Amino acid sequence: MAETKSDITILTLVGSLRAESINRKIAELAAEVAPEGVAVTVFEGLGELPFYNEDLDPAVGSEAAEPPAAVAALRAAAARADAALVVTPEYNGSIPGVVKNAIDWLSRPFGDGALKDKPLAVIGGAFGRYGGVWAHDETRKSFGIAGARVVEALKLSVPFQTLEGKAPAEHAELTQNVRDVVGKLAAEVG
Repeated sequence: MAETKSDITILTLVGSLRAESINRKIAELAAEVAPEGVAVTVFEGLGELPFYNEDLDPAVGSEAAEPPAAVAALRAAAARADAALVVTPEYNGSIPGVVKNAIDWLSRPFGDGALKDKPLAVIGGAFGRYGGVWAHDETRKSFGIAGARVVEALKLSVPFQTLEGKAPAEHAELTQNVRDVVGKLAAEVG
């Protein structure tokens, strides 16, 4: 698909760094099933971000000339995007550290971060019987405080056992649900 000015871009952040994670596969599925005119791009550098440290962040007045390269790449990708989709598991009942770290970097300068007022949805799955609901709720809360416009109605928490051993793209109901989330998130851009 050739990009035009009318294309909507959705930046996707994956909360698992594992190459074959089910959440990564859900993010890739989102890119595959996106409606025409919507480009879903998975950001590949969350594992490269240093832990948030104001001493490294010129956005908050530190003496650093520039933020670390991985931070600059994340902020630039978020600034270019029209919306964001976070696809995350749940680790120990909460947000994976890489997602929380990304939130901290994207929230600065506070009140004017790269995702300020952009629509954002949180989906994903986990092995627990609720499919990561706690992590998804906490991720929505943190991104909302950080300035994104969290679309609370867009929720999808997948208990992995419901996939019955199939890859996400092989599961018709999940495929339809992901397609719906991406389409409704894109409709929030405006």
